[in-house]
Amino acid sequence: MNSEIYTKHLNQCKEIIANDGCRLKELLHPKNDPLDLPYSFSVATVEPGKSTYRHTLRQSEVYFILEGHGRLHVGSETTDLVKGATALVPARQEQWLENTGETELEFIVIVSPPWREEDDIRT
Repeated sequence: MNSEIYTKHLNQCKEIIANDGCRLKELLHPKNDPLDLPYSFSVATVEPGKSTYRHTLRQSEVYFILEGHGRLHVGSETTDLVKGATALVPARQEQWLENTGETELEFIVIVSPPWREEDDIRT
C-alpha cells in the first residue's frame, strides 16, 4: 500500500463466527486488505448470558470493551471488564470471556501477529 489513507466501515465487513464462538468482524487484516500489518483489528460481540469457548491462541490479544459487562478468564485469573476497560491476553494462555450483563458485550480485538483460524484452538 502507498502512503494513501486506507478506510473501511464496520458495515462493509462480513460477520463470521470465530473458533471461540463470538461474532467477529475483521476491520483490518492483511489477508483481507491490501495492508502489510503486524496485527489484525476486529470488533467482536458476545450475547447476554453467553460466553466464548475455552480456547488458546498462539498470538497475544488486546481487548478493549466498547459496550457491556464481561468477565475475562485467563489461566487461573479472572477479572471483570466494563466499557472503557482494556485487557492484554498473553499468547498460549487458556482463556474465555463471559457476558455478565444484560446487553451485548462488544469489544475491539487486536491480535499480534494477525489472527489465523488454525492458531485459535478450543480446549
